[in-house]
Amino acid sequence: MNASEPASGRSGIRVDPHGSGATNVETGLPVLDSLLERLAEYASFDLALEVEPGGAEAEVAEAGSALGRALAGLLRAADARGYGSASMTSAEALASVVLEASDTPLLVSNVDLTEARIGGLGTDVARRFLERFADGAGVTLHVRLLNGTDSQHVLEAIFKALGVALAQACSEKGADR
Repeated sequence: MNASEPASGRSGIRVDPHGSGATNVETGLPVLDSLLERLAEYASFDLALEVEPGGAEAEVAEAGSALGRALAGLLRAADARGYGSASMTSAEALASVVLEASDTPLLVSNVDLTEARIGGLGTDVARRFLERFADGAGVTLHVRLLNGTDSQHVLEAIFKALGVALAQACSEKGADR
C-alpha cells in the first residue's frame, strides 16, 4: 500500500513503505531535507516530498503535517502493527522514539534545542515538525534524548529512531521488521 497526497497548494507527498529508502525531498530547508532523507533511509520507505516555498517555520510545519497525513492510513491499516519503538545513535547522541496510533495525537519529549542553531535555523523547528507530524499521523509520539550534546547529532539520532519506529508501526502484524 502506498500513500500519496496531491500537491495542493502547500505540498505534495508520496510514501512507499515497502521501498528501499530512495528519496526526493525538497522542503526549501537543506537541514530538514537531510533529516527526512535519513528518516526514509532507516525506515526503508521511498519518500517524495515537495513543500511550496515560504517562511522556514511554515515549511517545517507543512512538511511535518504532510508526512503525518501520508502515513496516517498506513499506520491504521487493518494488518498494520500501529506501534513501534527504536533507539538509535549518531556519534555521541542516543535517542529513543516510541509511537502508537492514537485518537489523541500527542508529542512528549525531553529534547530542548531552542538555543541551538543548525544551518542558520533554530532547531526548535524540529519540535514543530514532530508536533505537526504527530497531529497529522494521529500518533502518540514519545522522543527521549538519552545522551548527546551536538545538536546535529541529536537531530540525526532522533530522525533515525523515528524512521525505524515508523517502519515497525507500518509493518504487518506478526512481521519482524
